[in-house]
Amino acid sequence: MRQIVLDTETTGIDPKEGHRIIEIGCVEIENRRLTGNHYHVYINPQRIVEQEAIDVHGITNEFLADKPVFADIAQGFVEFIKGAQLVIHNAPFDTGFMDHEFAMVPGLSVTTDSICGVLDTLMLARQMHPGQKNNLDALCKRYGIDNSHRELHGALLDAEILADVYLMMTGGQTKLNLHGNNASGPSDQQESIRRLSADRKDLKIIRATADELAQHESRLDIVEKAGGSCLWRQPS
Repeated sequence: MRQIVLDTETTGIDPKEGHRIIEIGCVEIENRRLTGNHYHVYINPQRIVEQEAIDVHGITNEFLADKPVFADIAQGFVEFIKGAQLVIHNAPFDTGFMDHEFAMVPGLSVTTDSICGVLDTLMLARQMHPGQKNNLDALCKRYGIDNSHRELHGALLDAEILADVYLMMTGGQTKLNLHGNNASGPSDQQESIRRLSADRKDLKIIRATADELAQHESRLDIVEKAGGSCLWRQPS
């Protein structure tokens, strides 16, 4: 399965008030393995970024002035995520902004759910850890993931951190292939079952000596005198 861990940064919190996406960061996972492939872009929102938002992500209006507008990057972005399952923390926020942006691009008649599946890791975390904090920082602490370098929010950095969190939340490393069908290529470390030959030599049996048996019984006597229970002396 191809998954894209995605995060966005925006000018504000509500696209219905005209707020826009200013950064997209994506990290690719293929069959539960990070591929090293990613998508990252800054976008000129063609409007002012609110100061409250700048305080969160540190992306200024001056920095965005020479960046491409969303319509210029839309097709390449769609091609990168198309057919994948998006893994997003608080997915309705990001997909709401994405659909708002898609709708403003002339001739681009797509919505997020028409080209991608979506997995919301916030919903997943709430199911796994009810009643606890489940923001990204709390999940990093819970799963032992170092996010000390995260002083401000950033779409690509947060996507990279979320990829680590998601893999830990859902079982860590990829499952072993026990059917001998290695479809991941020669670099994959999975191995099929190796069966022993039927005509192999019998294993050598080494039995305890009389002295070793006596020492064992002596040790059991000490355990019983101390009030312990010896499984070896219980009737089978």
